[in-house]
Amino acid sequence: MAYLYDIALSFLYRTRLRKALALVERYGSAEEAWRHLDEADMSACLVRAEQEAEWIEAHGIRVWTLADEDYPYRLRQCPDKPLLLYGKGNLHPSDGHIVSIVGTRKPTERGKELTDALVRELHERLEHVTIVSGGAYGIDIAAHRAAFQYGVPTIIVPAHGLDRIYPYQHRADAIKALENGGILTEFPSGTEPVAAYFVQRNRIVAGLSDAVVVVESRDKGGSLITASMACDYSRDLFTFPGRPSDVSSQGCNNLIRRQKAQLITCADDLIEAMNWTKRNTPSLPVQTQLIGLRDDLTAEQQALLTKLQEAEEGLHINLLVMETERPYSDVSADLVMLELDGLVRSLPGGIYRFQR
Repeated sequence: MAYLYDIALSFLYRTRLRKALALVERYGSAEEAWRHLDEADMSACLVRAEQEAEWIEAHGIRVWTLADEDYPYRLRQCPDKPLLLYGKGNLHPSDGHIVSIVGTRKPTERGKELTDALVRELHERLEHVTIVSGGAYGIDIAAHRAAFQYGVPTIIVPAHGLDRIYPYQHRADAIKALENGGILTEFPSGTEPVAAYFVQRNRIVAGLSDAVVVVESRDKGGSLITASMACDYSRDLFTFPGRPSDVSSQGCNNLIRRQKAQLITCADDLIEAMNWTKRNTPSLPVQTQLIGLRDDLTAEQQALLTKLQEAEEGLHINLLVMETERPYSDVSADLVMLELDGLVRSLPGGIYRFQR
């Protein structure tokens, strides 16, 4: 099985993720990294990995490793990306616009209404949008249920393995998510939902998305941890404001006051800030004649420019990194130079568009 050694590494370095990532990068693959190791418990971890692989095969689990081309490209650029992901359902974690919606576990009626309206309006205005959240009580499950209601793909990111559902009251919701979206986790079977894992999974909720929306949050809470991670990953962060006296919105108001998050009142605000194209919006005519080779551009810069010329709505920098197979820092530097030359325009959300 191609992913056996990825699983084994994940067990061996369960609390040292970056060590495992560094080894895979150094040796080019998990299997090759494994062959160069000399640590205790390796045999036990490999046996456990073989058992997990059998469980995966028996239950129809999809596995993404860093060696897979379709590993979610937004997550791939995060420095603490998961070594591998386990998924169940009809999952397409790289397609279209992805919005993560998070918030308090004890929302007000206003918070639930804002969540429902946001999902509905995103669906009405965008051609393809996926809603991501953690499946927890409160805003999380409100976002998933709104997605069910309006036929929007939704991805639940739990803090445990796929052999259980927590909280168990949301079991029916998890099953429903499999029809249009699914469940995605980095945790193997047998993993209990302990407190530390909720924080760990929050980085997937943030890193998987183009934009993160905090609907309601007190001055402390898991959604603010997700918001902080979104900022670390250069994801666009949005929040709904509350009245100064609203305890349930203290965290949101603080994000706005500290200029960490952009204030929104509806989906249109988010879509405009992200510069996304709405449904049935006439697009500008596509330039049929591409700009020819320029003597003042390097071959790498010309390759980036050509790709952007062919993409009417622009491309995410992470996708450009994947398609060119170049380091993120080099692609970013070339995009800056192209932007200074007036050939490329940078947009919110890490999107770059050819300047026609």
